[in-house]
Amino acid sequence: QVPFVESGGGLVQPGGSLRLSCAASGSIFSISAMGWYRQAPGKQRELVATISSAGRVNYADSVKGRFTISRDNAKIMVHLQMNSLQSEDTAVYYCWAIGKVNYWGQGTQVTVSS
Repeated sequence: QVPFVESGGGLVQPGGSLRLSCAASGSIFSISAMGWYRQAPGKQRELVATISSAGRVNYADSVKGRFTISRDNAKIMVHLQMNSLQSEDTAVYYCWAIGKVNYWGQGTQVTVSS
């Protein structure tokens, strides 16, 4: 069973916005940090943004000022608001969380194209 389920991906024009959401779907325990990673075709998976249980955030330089991460601790959810999207943001986006082990979602495709 996939521990997280992502939603909100899709096709958007350059300069547009999307909001990704990730919700726990199984038994998830002792979550501390949550976040988003992405993987573009032919490239390694890279960190996009993380947020600690206390709300401390960290962003990749490439998305600073454009993306905003937030979380709902009670519902074990994490969101990623993506603005001013560029073609370079095209990738599969994965939800991630760390508890006793790393948890990953199944991924959601984001395509930025005119």
